[in-house]
Amino acid sequence: MALFSAEHLSMVFGGLMAVSDFSLELKEGDLLGLIGPNGAGKTTVFNLISGNLKPTGGKLVLQGEDITGFRPNAITRRGIARTFQNIRLFQDLHVIENVMISYHGRLRSSFLGAVLRTPLYRREEKEMVEGAMTLLRKVHLEDQARLQAGGLPYGQQRRLEIARALATNPKILLLDEPAAGMNPQETRELMDFILNVKEDFGLTVLLIEHDMRLVMGICEWIKVLDYGVTIAEGTPQEIQDNPRVITAYLGEEGLEGGGGEDIA
Repeated sequence: MALFSAEHLSMVFGGLMAVSDFSLELKEGDLLGLIGPNGAGKTTVFNLISGNLKPTGGKLVLQGEDITGFRPNAITRRGIARTFQNIRLFQDLHVIENVMISYHGRLRSSFLGAVLRTPLYRREEKEMVEGAMTLLRKVHLEDQARLQAGGLPYGQQRRLEIARALATNPKILLLDEPAAGMNPQETRELMDFILNVKEDFGLTVLLIEHDMRLVMGICEWIKVLDYGVTIAEGTPQEIQDNPRVITAYLGEEGLEGGGGEDIA
């Protein structure tokens, strides 16, 4: 049985079909890429999976449970976490505090317990700090734990955002353009980082990315969207050789990261 499946999803905005009959299946340990020109519907798919949008049609199934229409916090609790194209950190808080915030959804203590600082809350708070530091060590940010998140270099902010997602204890990690704004060296480091995190945490990963070097370098399977419709799927080599994919990218002025050279 698949870990997760999206079955015949559709999404309509004011008469515009943003996503049409989209299906996806993820098995445990998969690393799948979702690509397509700007406006193809990729982020809409992520918003549907993560509960930020309710699909017009179709359904979402996680480990046999129909989660269609569930709110984002309910989907996160069930094991799907995501990052965003535009980094969303609490810029004025310390690095460790950003990670600890994501841990709160896993606490058993009530709000009143936190206010009264009951023994259960104090024990969980200690575990939360220790867990956050462990995560920061795994993403090589332990030395920055007491720095403001907004003062980190761009690449480290990306790693922190992924650490925040990992703090929710996900089974599936959705990465929305993780290499956006990175130079080639940072992108190469990110590729290794994603692979290491996937292995260390036993994750299934679905990513959106315009940088074709990253997609072709780490993804095992790729789906291609164009105007909300899946036009191709296959291995990296099959996608690079697919005439429909090449046609879809014609007119794109150099996919970010020089990806156009890899697709043509």
